[in-house]
Amino acid sequence: MLPDVLQELREQCLRRGVSGIKGLGRTFRIMDDDGSRSLDFQEFVKGLENYGVSVEKDKAQQIFALMDRDGSGTINFNEFLEKLRPPMSNSRMQVICEAFKKFDQTGDGVVTVEDLQGVYNCKHHPKYKSGEWTEEQVTLEEFVNYYSGVSASVDSDEYFITVMKNSWKL
Repeated sequence: MLPDVLQELREQCLRRGVSGIKGLGRTFRIMDDDGSRSLDFQEFVKGLENYGVSVEKDKAQQIFALMDRDGSGTINFNEFLEKLRPPMSNSRMQVICEAFKKFDQTGDGVVTVEDLQGVYNCKHHPKYKSGEWTEEQVTLEEFVNYYSGVSASVDSDEYFITVMKNSWKL
């Protein structure tokens, strides 16, 4: 279960509409003053304030600590957004896994260049362009995390599943 402080922040973001969490991510990229792709606590608080999300300082510290999994004193955008995204339904998760299995031709849990050759070119994918993904491999976790973000902007399970099935020819 999501801790109360995180749930409160999620609810404030979602009240801004389906793009609330995505908009918060964009704001945080802007607040990443040093371009490190991570936020220290000051950048985190500044980002929340600039986005208009009201969180008391002690709650902001609790949220930051929950997101800073490795105790480094910084959080990256993926950690932040993964914590805030609403959970996906089983049917959404199932269709994402079905798409992943289609491309994991070897069944080893990693989509490699060999699995995708002639089927998919990742060089245009935002995660590849940003350097988060390599051309050599994409794991199921990375695939699910990506589609979790997409899922957060789609209201209906039926529509999300239709989009996935049509996009991936499932």
